[in-house]
Amino acid sequence: MGILARAFPSSHTSVTTSEPNASIRTTERLAWLGMLPVAATALYYALSSRWQAVTAVQFAPQLLAYLLLSLWAQANPRPIERIGLTPDLIPEGLRWGLVTGLILGSLNVTVILWLVPWLGGDILFLLKTPHAQIPVVVMLPWFILLIAVVIEINFRGFLLGRLLALFSGRTPRRYARIHESLAVAISAITFSFDPFMVMTFKHLHWIALWDGLIWGALWIRFRNLYIPILAHAAEVIVMYIVLRNVLA
Repeated sequence: MGILARAFPSSHTSVTTSEPNASIRTTERLAWLGMLPVAATALYYALSSRWQAVTAVQFAPQLLAYLLLSLWAQANPRPIERIGLTPDLIPEGLRWGLVTGLILGSLNVTVILWLVPWLGGDILFLLKTPHAQIPVVVMLPWFILLIAVVIEINFRGFLLGRLLALFSGRTPRRYARIHESLAVAISAITFSFDPFMVMTFKHLHWIALWDGLIWGALWIRFRNLYIPILAHAAEVIVMYIVLRNVLA
């Protein structure tokens, strides 16, 4: 995480800095709610395999997160601004998000098509995932974009942002880099080990770990949720098109 911090130096050293939005960050309430989806994800792996196979149980951590997000949003002023979704951030989001998504999409396709088979891993199961069963006209680009919006609001906008606010509010400002690295790491691990992610993409769920680290670092650097949303969407579109044509 130290490498990520150096690669994306944050202009926000603390949630209590003198930045333009500092006034809304210093009074954040219920930041601790961000820990509950993390705990729910961890508890999932303590369940028996029978319960882990239940679809509703797999979605439980994410559904809990959206419920907690609504509670947090009601308790804090200007939640849209806090998570980084104000309209003025769109141009910056397009610039950074699309480039990042195209790079990661190309990298991950290479990993899936060449590295994973070389290591003896199966990739043909991707043809049976829910994403592969949805018609192309539905997936491209609207459903993929919808998924990216929903997922990033959860894992980067809510989870990462609240973890950062929680850590930063309890320790001195000189530990800002540690706060940021810890928040990004926890949110990325939770994202990668999301039950539905693991059950659907099996051993390939590890790809979501470095995705989460990079998207999280970008959110920390810019406080702009459009960047991970567009990076997520662009990456998945690249992977979907290439893998669908190669594996078909």
